[in-house]
Amino acid sequence: MGKIWAIAQRELKAYFVSPVAYVVAALFMLISGYLFSLILYHSREASMRGLFSNLNVVFLLITPALTMRLLAEERQRGTIEMLMTSPVTDLQIVLGKYLSSLLYLAFLLALTVIFPLTLAWLGQPDWMTLLTGYLAIYLLGASFMAIGLLTSSWTNNQVIAAVATFALSLLIWLLPSASAIVGQPLGQVFEYVSLLQHQENLLRGVIDTSDVIYYLSFIVGSLFLTIRSVEVYRWR
Repeated sequence: MGKIWAIAQRELKAYFVSPVAYVVAALFMLISGYLFSLILYHSREASMRGLFSNLNVVFLLITPALTMRLLAEERQRGTIEMLMTSPVTDLQIVLGKYLSSLLYLAFLLALTVIFPLTLAWLGQPDWMTLLTGYLAIYLLGASFMAIGLLTSSWTNNQVIAAVATFALSLLIWLLPSASAIVGQPLGQVFEYVSLLQHQENLLRGVIDTSDVIYYLSFIVGSLFLTIRSVEVYRWR
Protein backbone atom coordinates (compact mmCIF):
# COMPACT_ATOMS: atom_id res chain seq x y z
CA MET A 1 0.00 0.00 0.00
CA GLY A 2 2.95 2.31 0.69
CA LYS A 3 4.15 2.11 -2.91
CA ILE A 4 0.65 2.77 -4.25
CA TRP A 5 0.35 5.85 -2.04
CA ALA A 6 3.81 7.06 -3.12
CA ILE A 7 2.79 6.87 -6.79
CA ALA A 8 -0.51 8.60 -6.00
CA GLN A 9 1.31 11.43 -4.19
CA ARG A 10 3.67 11.80 -7.15
CA GLU A 11 0.73 12.12 -9.53
CA LEU A 12 -1.13 14.57 -7.29
CA LYS A 13 1.94 16.80 -7.19
CA ALA A 14 2.09 16.63 -10.98
CA TYR A 15 -1.59 17.68 -11.12
CA PHE A 16 -1.09 20.76 -8.96
CA VAL A 17 2.31 21.76 -10.33
CA SER A 18 0.71 22.25 -13.74
CA PRO A 19 -2.05 24.81 -14.32
CA VAL A 20 -4.43 22.07 -15.50
CA ALA A 21 -5.68 21.23 -11.99
CA TYR A 22 -6.47 24.86 -11.21
CA VAL A 23 -8.03 25.63 -14.58
CA VAL A 24 -10.24 22.54 -14.42
CA ALA A 25 -11.26 23.32 -10.82
CA ALA A 26 -12.08 26.94 -11.69
CA LEU A 27 -14.11 25.96 -14.75
CA PHE A 28 -15.85 23.21 -12.79
CA MET A 29 -16.94 25.62 -10.05
CA LEU A 30 -17.93 28.27 -12.57
CA ILE A 31 -20.15 25.87 -14.51
CA SER A 32 -21.57 24.03 -11.48
CA GLY A 33 -22.22 27.33 -9.67
CA TYR A 34 -24.07 28.71 -12.67
CA LEU A 35 -26.12 25.52 -13.05
CA PHE A 36 -26.90 25.43 -9.32
CA SER A 37 -28.14 29.04 -9.35
CA LEU A 38 -30.19 28.46 -12.50
CA ILE A 39 -31.80 25.24 -11.27
CA LEU A 40 -32.48 26.68 -7.80
CA TYR A 41 -34.10 29.77 -9.31
CA HIS A 42 -36.42 27.79 -11.58
CA SER A 43 -37.27 24.85 -9.32
CA ARG A 44 -37.61 26.74 -6.02
CA GLU A 45 -36.73 23.47 -4.27
CA ALA A 46 -34.01 22.66 -1.74
CA SER A 47 -32.64 19.91 -3.96
CA MET A 48 -29.47 19.25 -5.96
CA ARG A 49 -30.86 16.45 -8.12
CA GLY A 50 -30.98 18.67 -11.19
CA LEU A 51 -27.39 19.78 -10.60
CA PHE A 52 -26.17 16.20 -10.22
CA SER A 53 -27.81 15.26 -13.52
CA ASN A 54 -26.06 18.13 -15.27
CA LEU A 55 -22.72 17.34 -13.65
CA ASN A 56 -22.79 14.06 -15.56
CA VAL A 57 -22.16 16.08 -18.72
CA VAL A 58 -19.50 18.19 -17.01
CA PHE A 59 -17.56 15.09 -15.93
CA LEU A 60 -17.90 13.63 -19.42
CA LEU A 61 -16.15 16.72 -20.76
CA ILE A 62 -13.42 17.26 -18.14
CA THR A 63 -12.38 13.64 -17.51
CA PRO A 64 -10.32 13.38 -20.73
CA ALA A 65 -8.25 16.41 -19.66
CA LEU A 66 -7.61 14.91 -16.23
CA THR A 67 -6.62 11.41 -17.32
CA MET A 68 -4.91 11.85 -20.69
CA ARG A 69 -1.45 12.33 -19.16
CA LEU A 70 -1.52 9.56 -16.53
CA LEU A 71 0.25 6.91 -18.62
CA ALA A 72 0.55 8.54 -22.06
CA GLU A 73 2.92 11.21 -20.73
CA GLU A 74 5.09 8.55 -19.08
CA ARG A 75 5.42 6.78 -22.42
CA GLN A 76 6.03 10.01 -24.31
CA ARG A 77 8.85 11.10 -21.99
CA GLY A 78 10.31 7.62 -21.65
CA THR A 79 9.89 7.63 -17.87
CA ILE A 80 7.59 4.60 -18.05
CA GLU A 81 10.69 2.41 -18.48
CA MET A 82 12.20 3.82 -15.30
CA LEU A 83 8.94 3.24 -13.46
CA MET A 84 8.69 -0.33 -14.68
CA THR A 85 12.26 -1.16 -13.68
CA SER A 86 11.69 0.18 -10.17
CA PRO A 87 10.51 -2.25 -7.45
CA VAL A 88 6.80 -1.76 -8.15
CA THR A 89 4.33 -4.06 -9.89
CA ASP A 90 2.02 -3.17 -12.77
CA LEU A 91 -0.88 -3.42 -10.33
CA GLN A 92 0.73 -0.88 -8.00
CA ILE A 93 1.44 1.50 -10.90
CA VAL A 94 -2.16 1.40 -12.13
CA LEU A 95 -3.72 1.63 -8.66
CA GLY A 96 -1.43 4.48 -7.64
CA LYS A 97 -2.29 6.54 -10.70
CA TYR A 98 -5.98 5.74 -10.38
CA LEU A 99 -5.97 6.69 -6.69
CA SER A 100 -4.57 10.10 -7.59
CA SER A 101 -7.43 10.68 -10.03
CA LEU A 102 -9.98 9.63 -7.38
CA LEU A 103 -8.48 12.05 -4.88
CA TYR A 104 -8.63 14.89 -7.37
CA LEU A 105 -12.24 13.98 -8.15
CA ALA A 106 -13.01 14.10 -4.42
CA PHE A 107 -11.31 17.51 -4.29
CA LEU A 108 -13.59 18.84 -7.04
CA LEU A 109 -16.73 17.61 -5.29
CA ALA A 110 -15.52 18.97 -1.95
CA LEU A 111 -15.49 22.42 -3.54
CA THR A 112 -19.26 22.14 -4.05
CA VAL A 113 -19.98 21.82 -0.30
CA ILE A 114 -21.14 25.42 -0.46
CA PHE A 115 -24.21 24.31 -2.43
CA PRO A 116 -25.81 22.02 0.22
CA LEU A 117 -24.91 24.63 2.86
CA THR A 118 -26.79 27.21 0.80
CA LEU A 119 -29.78 24.84 0.58
CA ALA A 120 -29.70 24.34 4.35
CA TRP A 121 -29.73 28.12 4.80
CA LEU A 122 -32.65 28.60 2.40
CA GLY A 123 -34.76 25.58 3.36
CA GLN A 124 -34.77 22.02 4.61
CA PRO A 125 -33.02 19.74 2.11
CA ASP A 126 -33.29 15.97 2.19
CA TRP A 127 -29.79 15.09 3.41
CA MET A 128 -30.11 11.43 2.50
CA THR A 129 -30.90 12.34 -1.10
CA LEU A 130 -27.98 14.77 -1.13
CA LEU A 131 -25.57 12.11 0.13
CA THR A 132 -26.74 9.46 -2.33
CA GLY A 133 -26.60 12.07 -5.09
CA TYR A 134 -22.97 12.77 -4.28
CA LEU A 135 -22.34 9.01 -4.24
CA ALA A 136 -23.98 8.68 -7.67
CA ILE A 137 -21.94 11.44 -9.29
CA TYR A 138 -18.72 10.26 -7.63
CA LEU A 139 -19.19 6.70 -8.88
CA LEU A 140 -19.90 8.00 -12.38
CA GLY A 141 -16.84 10.24 -12.29
CA ALA A 142 -14.73 7.36 -10.99
CA SER A 143 -15.96 5.21 -13.88
CA PHE A 144 -15.01 7.90 -16.40
CA MET A 145 -11.60 8.16 -14.71
CA ALA A 146 -11.11 4.40 -15.08
CA ILE A 147 -11.91 4.67 -18.79
CA GLY A 148 -9.47 7.57 -19.11
CA LEU A 149 -6.67 5.64 -17.42
CA LEU A 150 -7.32 2.70 -19.76
CA THR A 151 -7.14 4.79 -22.93
CA SER A 152 -4.06 6.60 -21.61
CA SER A 153 -2.31 3.23 -21.46
CA TRP A 154 -2.89 2.66 -25.18
CA THR A 155 -0.84 5.53 -26.60
CA ASN A 156 1.96 8.00 -25.95
CA ASN A 157 -0.07 10.84 -27.45
CA GLN A 158 -2.10 12.72 -24.84
CA VAL A 159 -4.47 14.23 -27.40
CA ILE A 160 -5.31 10.80 -28.78
CA ALA A 161 -5.82 9.54 -25.21
CA ALA A 162 -8.21 12.42 -24.47
CA VAL A 163 -10.22 11.92 -27.67
CA ALA A 164 -10.40 8.16 -27.08
CA THR A 165 -11.58 8.71 -23.51
CA PHE A 166 -14.33 11.07 -24.62
CA ALA A 167 -15.41 8.82 -27.51
CA LEU A 168 -15.53 5.64 -25.40
CA SER A 169 -17.32 7.36 -22.50
CA LEU A 170 -19.85 8.91 -24.88
CA LEU A 171 -20.43 5.56 -26.58
CA ILE A 172 -21.24 3.90 -23.26
CA TRP A 173 -23.36 6.93 -22.35
CA LEU A 174 -25.47 6.60 -25.50
CA LEU A 175 -26.00 2.82 -25.34
CA PRO A 176 -29.64 3.11 -24.15
CA SER A 177 -30.43 5.14 -27.28
CA ALA A 178 -29.34 2.19 -29.41
CA SER A 179 -31.60 -0.27 -27.55
CA ALA A 180 -34.59 0.72 -29.68
CA ILE A 181 -32.60 0.01 -32.84
CA VAL A 182 -31.20 -3.41 -31.94
CA GLY A 183 -34.39 -4.63 -30.27
CA GLN A 184 -34.69 -7.09 -27.41
CA PRO A 185 -33.01 -8.83 -25.64
CA LEU A 186 -29.81 -7.06 -26.78
CA GLY A 187 -31.47 -3.73 -26.04
CA GLN A 188 -31.86 -4.71 -22.39
CA VAL A 189 -28.15 -5.48 -22.24
CA PHE A 190 -27.33 -2.05 -23.67
CA GLU A 191 -29.56 -0.37 -21.11
CA TYR A 192 -27.98 -2.30 -18.25
CA VAL A 193 -24.42 -1.51 -19.36
CA SER A 194 -25.16 2.22 -19.52
CA LEU A 195 -23.50 4.13 -16.69
CA LEU A 196 -26.41 6.57 -16.41
CA GLN A 197 -29.00 3.83 -16.01
CA HIS A 198 -27.64 2.97 -12.56
CA GLN A 199 -27.82 6.52 -11.27
CA GLU A 200 -31.59 6.80 -11.14
CA ASN A 201 -32.14 5.10 -7.78
CA LEU A 202 -29.23 6.91 -6.13
CA LEU A 203 -30.45 10.31 -7.32
CA ARG A 204 -33.83 9.52 -5.73
CA GLY A 205 -32.17 8.73 -2.42
CA VAL A 206 -32.39 4.94 -2.77
CA ILE A 207 -29.20 2.90 -2.37
CA ASP A 208 -29.60 -0.25 -4.44
CA THR A 209 -26.60 -2.51 -3.90
CA SER A 210 -26.89 -3.78 -7.48
CA ASP A 211 -26.18 -0.26 -8.78
CA VAL A 212 -23.15 0.18 -6.52
CA ILE A 213 -21.86 -3.29 -7.45
CA TYR A 214 -22.27 -2.44 -11.14
CA TYR A 215 -20.12 0.70 -10.85
CA LEU A 216 -17.48 -1.10 -8.79
CA SER A 217 -17.45 -3.98 -11.30
CA PHE A 218 -17.11 -1.54 -14.20
CA ILE A 219 -14.18 0.18 -12.49
CA VAL A 220 -12.46 -3.09 -11.59
CA GLY A 221 -12.93 -4.36 -15.15
CA SER A 222 -11.43 -1.18 -16.61
CA LEU A 223 -8.47 -1.32 -14.24
CA PHE A 224 -7.92 -5.00 -15.08
CA LEU A 225 -7.72 -4.13 -18.79
CA THR A 226 -5.35 -1.27 -17.96
CA ILE A 227 -3.03 -3.63 -16.09
CA ARG A 228 -3.06 -6.02 -19.05
CA SER A 229 -2.25 -3.09 -21.37
CA VAL A 230 0.69 -2.07 -19.20
CA GLU A 231 1.92 -5.67 -19.13
CA VAL A 232 1.81 -5.84 -22.93
CA TYR A 233 3.89 -2.66 -23.14
CA ARG A 234 6.35 -4.06 -20.58
CA TRP A 235 7.00 -7.19 -22.67
CA ARG A 236 7.37 -5.50 -26.04
